[in-house]
Amino acid sequence: MEETIIIGSGCAGWTAAIYLARAKLSPLLVTGTEPGGLLTTTTIVENYPGFPMGIQGPELMEAMRKQAERFGTRVRYLSVVTEVEFTQKIKRVKIDEEWIETKSVVIAVGARPRKLSVPGEAELETKGVSYCATCDGALPVFRNQPLVVVGGGDSACEEALYLTRFASSVYLVHRRDTLRASPIMAERVFNEPRIKPIWNSAVEEILDHKQNKVTGVWLRNLKDGSKNFLECRGVFVAIGHVPNTQIFEGKLEMDERKLIKVFQGTKTTVPGVFACGDCVDGLYRQAVTAAGMGCMAALDAERYLRGIEA
Repeated sequence: MEETIIIGSGCAGWTAAIYLARAKLSPLLVTGTEPGGLLTTTTIVENYPGFPMGIQGPELMEAMRKQAERFGTRVRYLSVVTEVEFTQKIKRVKIDEEWIETKSVVIAVGARPRKLSVPGEAELETKGVSYCATCDGALPVFRNQPLVVVGGGDSACEEALYLTRFASSVYLVHRRDTLRASPIMAERVFNEPRIKPIWNSAVEEILDHKQNKVTGVWLRNLKDGSKNFLECRGVFVAIGHVPNTQIFEGKLEMDERKLIKVFQGTKTTVPGVFACGDCVDGLYRQAVTAAGMGCMAALDAERYLRGIEA
């Protein structure tokens, strides 16, 4: 019988683990197939407090992992929670093929990149279509080539700026005529001559899956409906994320975006089950807010286990 199981290993999950482990509750954390979550696909993190010169995303996650383990967190590396049962006071969590009972659960499963869902995208994934510039941008196939980034938020701007290190030019394709990014990120994009915004446009098809490599995209102008072909050798998609909450459908209350609903902090609709991070927060989506919510979930879980209700 576990006191608590933490599902997820991003900022929220590791922070929850640190707090619960320091409370002598010996949490069991299940990392999933991508330990560290989305922050491991980021290069420099400049806005996490305490690092005046910034810190690499993977380095920050590794530090959190070590801190959590130092206080007694037990970790199931690369294991996956495939099913849950929350109908009874004692919860059941299926980790890989093993059912484990627990008194409480902290859900910190994060989110995954949203896809374009256009012809050629699935066929050319890993063959020129990518969802992480910092993971793939330095590959030889993209060097000194024209590349496309799709999106208009901070993530898209960061991807575009990163790719200027390698590409001959970067086309930033956005559905609107202004960026949604923060002012500082937008300013950096506009000051970079190798980034060329293409406004009011959407990618309709990615070519050419017959050659097993990206050769270009068909763009549609959303104002006049015109189409034009843009030659490129890579497409980097940065249009947001989808919560990794599929296994909780029908088990917990969610909103229309499949974000888990929480009340009075991080309580879900099931007593003893708490949720935090990007599977809850569709607004701020920052490392520091995820960590803060991980702290909240741990404190809420500890109070629940001690029999103290807010």
